[in-house]
Amino acid sequence: MGRRIVVAVAAATMLLLAACSSSSSSSPSTSSPPGATLTVLAAASLTNVFPKIGAEFTKQHPGTAFHFSFAGTDTLTAQIEQGVPADVFAGASTKYGDQLYGESLIEKPVPFATNTLVLIVPPPNPAKITSPKDLTKPGIKLVVGAETVPVGSYTRTVLANLNAQYGAGYDQKVLANVVSNEDAVTGVLQKVQLGEADAGFVYVTDAAGAGNAVKAIELPQEAQATATYPIAEVKSSTQPTLAQQFVDFVLSPTAQQILTQAKFGPAPSASP
Repeated sequence: MGRRIVVAVAAATMLLLAACSSSSSSSPSTSSPPGATLTVLAAASLTNVFPKIGAEFTKQHPGTAFHFSFAGTDTLTAQIEQGVPADVFAGASTKYGDQLYGESLIEKPVPFATNTLVLIVPPPNPAKITSPKDLTKPGIKLVVGAETVPVGSYTRTVLANLNAQYGAGYDQKVLANVVSNEDAVTGVLQKVQLGEADAGFVYVTDAAGAGNAVKAIELPQEAQATATYPIAEVKSSTQPTLAQQFVDFVLSPTAQQILTQAKFGPAPSASP
């Protein structure tokens, strides 16, 4: 009788251990390794919104910390090409995402947001600028992004598009009033905020984030240039799984809502 009891207890113990093992393997933890830090190289126009997305990501992946480096997309691209350690690339132009992908430095980039431009002036508006047409006035101090920076390239596209409305050569007259070419959109915004320029072209999101510090003047819709933002895991990342999880999270409804609240537009629909 005693032998039967021992055998029964042993069998029950083995069943219990098997059940616990099965339960553990079917519910993997989403926690990151202690001290895990993701280095994200992101466009300057993402300065205000990406830390918020990072904070939400950390709630779902406890233990994750972020090191964000914000700059012009051309600068970020050069850094990755030079081997600067990074896990995720998020730019403001598909041109640079495609370039890095073609060089096998990042995984295939995926668009996650869009943006458009707006003309901003200091609230006192000393130059009395009320429309893009006023930018040709003699003595206007205009600040724009450098030609190699996405916001600078988009600005020149807008000015060229406005030739149809204001006459041939309008764009060249405006560019003749440029007093500074900035290496990031944040530089344009800062100079207008400080009154060091009469006007500047920034993204809608930057103007919204500045609040009452600047006055925004909308551009004609037919002249707009749309910026598309790509994101991808950097192939040299030392934590590719976590990097890809962040990329996926940026595409998730939670992160997309944060982007929408910051006035970013949705990513363009994928081709059928």
